[in-house]
Amino acid sequence: MSEHTTSNDNLTLFQKLHLQLAEIIESTPAGEKLKSEPELAASLGVSRATLREAMRSFEGQGLIRRRQGVGTFVLDQQQNIESGLEILESIETQATRLGMDVKMGYLGINKSKAGQDIGQKLEISPEDQIVKISRVIWVADHPVAYLIDILPENILPEDDLVNGFTGSVLDLIIKRGSYQLSHSKTYISACPASSDIAKKIQMQRGDVVQKFEAYLFETSGRIIDYSESYFAPGFFKFHVIRKIGN
Repeated sequence: MSEHTTSNDNLTLFQKLHLQLAEIIESTPAGEKLKSEPELAASLGVSRATLREAMRSFEGQGLIRRRQGVGTFVLDQQQNIESGLEILESIETQATRLGMDVKMGYLGINKSKAGQDIGQKLEISPEDQIVKISRVIWVADHPVAYLIDILPENILPEDDLVNGFTGSVLDLIIKRGSYQLSHSKTYISACPASSDIAKKIQMQRGDVVQKFEAYLFETSGRIIDYSESYFAPGFFKFHVIRKIGN
């Protein structure tokens, strides 16, 4: 045996399962469905719970995607959107630059009073009117993000959200030119998908999604938009370029 040859003898059963799954995923063409969980678990000699735990790791890496009641699919790594977080731009702008087909699916527009929580986030009175814009963005025939923007009612005319709106509130605000934007303050976290989010981006409830919670400021310091963005794993690779400190 060569000194460079490795052995699986010292691996744990869970590590061996990871290797076996990696080989199965690598040998399956992008877009194809894997065997069902009962079939995979039986062929690999593990419980469905153990298999599901291992598969979450591959889903987090963007290699597979599980769809509730449909199955698990191998993702096409050529359809990923890789983006730096130093510049604020919409999914539509990123996808168009990469030559990907992007479109909006579900769209919901609701008006109400701000209430205490949203009032604090937008720094307005709880009695002020706000508009909540919820939509699903599709890229290359896959739902990749569920976006929610909440704005004071006077920021965008309703006609602009009905006629010709393609899904990006940011692009719409920039296009109208009524506000001079300064910056966005964004909090990034991972969270389990609720039933509503999982349904809209076609994944399993409880699976982990990336969450961006952002505040959009104009140059005066006023917050004109609060947003929550939920990104399906496997389609986005975010990076940050950081300078070395002194």
